Amino acid sequence: MPNHIAAKSASIQVIDRLRALLDALADEGGNASLKVLAAVTGLAPSTAFRILAAAQDNDLIQRDGNGRYTFGPRIQSWAQLLHGRSDLRAIARPVMAWLRDQVQETVNLSIRQGDEVVYVERATSARMMRVEQIIGSRAPLHTTAVGKLMLALTQQDGILAYAQRTGLPALTGHTLQTAAALWDDARDSLERGYALDNEEAEIGVGCIGVLLRTTLAWNAGLSISAPIERRQESWVPLLLEAARRIDTRLQGQTITLDMAALGEPASFNPRPRPRAVRP
Repeated sequence: MPNHIAAKSASIQVIDRLRALLDALADEGGNASLKVLAAVTGLAPSTAFRILAAAQDNDLIQRDGNGRYTFGPRIQSWAQLLHGRSDLRAIARPVMAWLRDQVQETVNLSIRQGDEVVYVERATSARMMRVEQIIGSRAPLHTTAVGKLMLALTQQDGILAYAQRTGLPALTGHTLQTAAALWDDARDSLERGYALDNEEAEIGVGCIGVLLRTTLAWNAGLSISAPIERRQESWVPLLLEAARRIDTRLQGQTITLDMAALGEPASFNPRPRPRAVRP
């Protein structure tokens, strides 16, 4: 058999085997071990592992903390498109993972809810010392980079009303505590296209944030969080590119966000957390 025909046959065989593995995963309720998937499909465990690893690299498959396989964000996104509705978190995850890998720091997706930002998704850094934000946790708008941009959209009168409602509680000595200072910072941030959190929510933590531009039911933003000594404004072009990619993926779709899936509201705690072992 000519080499090009043999290569084509082998590539088709890989697709058939991937299809068999995906079917087996669906039959197992979307969560299964390598041993089960190999047994159901009749593939050697080493072969199944290689195919699943390639699928994982392409966001078709993912593994949980116990090493079991589940459907990845790309397949979840395709399924939602079929039904005409797309989840904001599923759409953003692959891009957030890309940005995380570029900067090696934690990336957060947040929305505005009332006078707070709510962290709805994250791509966590694997570094031993990192900023780790809990999905579902909240923070006052004026203490976060993304929150200041959200406030800037309301203009000076909106920021004054926010200050009167909330009293601008100080989380650290760096928190902006007057409406005038908050407006100056927020306005300048909106003009340049990104905002900074300079240890305003937690001592030792710095963030860079940008807004998503696609019209959604909520103001939404993307941010990079890092120990303040590691934060770099040179990340801004990458952050803006990630936001642009997410905006592109959102266009023309009906976007949903299941707030109930985020769990009970959690207190704000972005403290850098040391890890003894890398994942």
